[in-house]
Parts: sequence; C-alpha cells; structure tokens
Amino acid sequence: MKDDNCIFCKLANGDIPTNSIYEDEDFKVILDADPVSRGHALILPKQHYANLYELGDDEAAKIIPLAKKLAKKMTDVLGADGFNILQNNGEVAGQSVFHYHLHLIPRFKDAPNNQGLLGFTHPGLSEEEIKEIGAKLS
Repeated sequence: MKDDNCIFCKLANGDIPTNSIYEDEDFKVILDADPVSRGHALILPKQHYANLYELGDDEAAKIIPLAKKLAKKMTDVLGADGFNILQNNGEVAGQSVFHYHLHLIPRFKDAPNNQGLLGFTHPGLSEEEIKEIGAKLS
C-alpha cells in the first residue's frame, strides 16, 4: 500500500524526480538530497511502512542483500574507506520522515565530518547494569 501524503512514497514510485542509482519491483535507491557524505543514498521501499516495526518480512529479507550489493559497489566506485548502514525508528532515534528507509553512507578517512561512531556518546553502564538488561531481553 502507498500513502498519497508521504514524500518518500512519491520519490520511490517516480511521482517526484530523483537521482536514482538502482530500482527493482520492491525498492528504489536514490542519492540523498542533503547528504552527510559523498554518495550518501537511501533505500526506499515502494510500499509504505512507517518504520522497521511495520516493514514486511519479505521486504526485510530483501533489503540487507540489496544494501550489501550497493555498499560494495559504492565502496569500489567511490573509493570509500568505510561504510555505515543506518536506519532510524522514531523521532527520538533521529527518524524525520516516517517511511521506512535505510541510509547507505560511504565514509572517507580524511572527511571533515568524521565523528567516530556517528556522534554517539556512551552512557557508562556498569557490568551489573549490562547483565540486568541482558537478563530482561533473554
């Protein structure tokens, strides 16, 4: 199902022109309009899913092999030194467009915006706190 009010649905389905680098029956991959690195791209499902929790199992099974294929090609073609594959769920996690999408971000050793692990800080959890969390999730 598509959402007529969703900008990413419109981009993925060709209603708005894009700089597309790949397309198949399920996904369109476009260069990000506001990239954080040279070659930053988005994998967009053609169907509307607000986030990972709504993404269909069939699409989920296809997206990582596609990301791997594109990451390898982008690394080879662009000469990237590393690569981030990033996906945000919910506003607090950095999601600003509520249509599931996967960021493909080539990284370059001498780029001025390298911030280690994407600028995350570590909360300093104790070993006991980590074990407690693990017990809750097992």
